[in-house]
Amino acid sequence: MATEAEVREALARVVDPAKGVDIVSAGQVTSLVVSSEDVRFVLEVDPARAGAMEPLRQAAEAVVKALPGVANVAAVMTAHAEQGKAAPPKAPVPDLGLKDFTPKPKAPEGPAPLPGVKHVVAVASGKGGVGKSTVSANLAVALAARGMRVGLLDADVYGPSQPRMLGVSGRPSSVNGIILPLRNHGVTVMSLGFMVEEEEAIVWRGPMLMGALQQMLGQVQWGALDVLLVDLPPGTGDVQMTLCQKTAVAGAVVVSTPQDIALIDAKKGIDMFKRMETPILGMIENMAAFVCDGCGKTHHPFGQGGAKAEAEKQGVPFLGEVPLYLSIRTAGDGGAPIVAAKPEGPEAKPFWAIADGLIETLAARGD
Repeated sequence: MATEAEVREALARVVDPAKGVDIVSAGQVTSLVVSSEDVRFVLEVDPARAGAMEPLRQAAEAVVKALPGVANVAAVMTAHAEQGKAAPPKAPVPDLGLKDFTPKPKAPEGPAPLPGVKHVVAVASGKGGVGKSTVSANLAVALAARGMRVGLLDADVYGPSQPRMLGVSGRPSSVNGIILPLRNHGVTVMSLGFMVEEEEAIVWRGPMLMGALQQMLGQVQWGALDVLLVDLPPGTGDVQMTLCQKTAVAGAVVVSTPQDIALIDAKKGIDMFKRMETPILGMIENMAAFVCDGCGKTHHPFGQGGAKAEAEKQGVPFLGEVPLYLSIRTAGDGGAPIVAAKPEGPEAKPFWAIADGLIETLAARGD
């Protein structure tokens, strides 16, 4: 295994001809990760030269791959405009996807459908920690088990957890700039979690996140899908707005716990989707209750029926409630969502019902 120092020393032999200095001295190499036989790093470039920097990126990958003990190298390019200056349009960058995360300036366009994908469904929450990603993973596997062709885009860029929950790992390959996603439990999966270490934070600015989302939607070989679930980050920020503005979204599913503080943020999420003219397909109440192993009684630590009442108040469908089971958490941590690990168990039953309801809702749309 090569050391970080050896990798940096190799990269220091790559000179940026426009600057006359090596890319390490110029501060262009960031987010370097050396893990086992894999090396990943970010190459920051001038947005005005982004299209012409592909040979430099290839040279950087080549010198690192030549090191003993290195089997796989991934160099990801990003471009930043100087303070106070707008980035000019960039030429398309071939080969690997997810290289240049700054979108090209262009005239506003309406939401566009994804080729081959019938329905794009956003899974959102106004607040973090309500189990949105767990719901997304189980819903995706349940829909696939019902015979649907399902994809799951992990767009929760601040905490991409779908690789762990769905038991998939490794770096997706690419052919002619099109990324080939991974697959498990009958679900086609793409996540930024495949591009970084599990413990590594994704410290990117808004334009980079928006560009990454657009590329994961448009430069991934999703194939023919009945449903593409998009696991969004919490809140009402850039990623959510970019998805609704750029992609034809069939609707959004909002996940919340029953407690008032979570519902306050869930209402903000519903309001955002309404402003973006994105239909609300329904609300899901997660962590609704748990049955005590000792006394056998049902307890409601986060309140009871809050999401259902809010759905009625908002005039949106209520898709169902998911109780708080330890096995749901342990199954997700183990890489097999509960609908895959214990499909006949009581823990999986709510997810099957929610999946069936969503299938009926999408079928009723007729598109």
